[in-house]
Amino acid sequence: MFDTKIVVVLREDLASWQKLNVTAFVTSGIVAQEASIIGEPYRDAAGNVYNAMAGQPIVVLSADASTLSTIHRRSLERGVTASLYIEEMFSTGHDAANRAVFAEFAPDNAKVVGIGLRAEKKLVDKITKGARLHG
Repeated sequence: MFDTKIVVVLREDLASWQKLNVTAFVTSGIVAQEASIIGEPYRDAAGNVYNAMAGQPIVVLSADASTLSTIHRRSLERGVTASLYIEEMFSTGHDAANRAVFAEFAPDNAKVVGIGLRAEKKLVDKITKGARLHG
């Protein structure tokens, strides 16, 4: 049904609130990259209008820190633009501070806690190899 696949991979040792926070942030980056992911607004039986949401499923996986670093590297090697959340961003309070702390790290020393990507299905499966369904 879909030629592409959307995946969010979370570091398995995060607290529940961190997993939810990272999922929301990296998903927003995927949607910002490709607005066509968003469908039409929802309407209930009373005629109330609600925000449109992604029309494509989003798979949430988990992995250890080493596997997340590998996934990050693979996405860069294959030219797939990703949403990336690093551990140090938990200690900031706003977007400018997030960007500042993010800029302090390179792929070889970033403590990745979450990554989100959208690409052709087989490519996403190759990039995320080693991660498992979040449970």
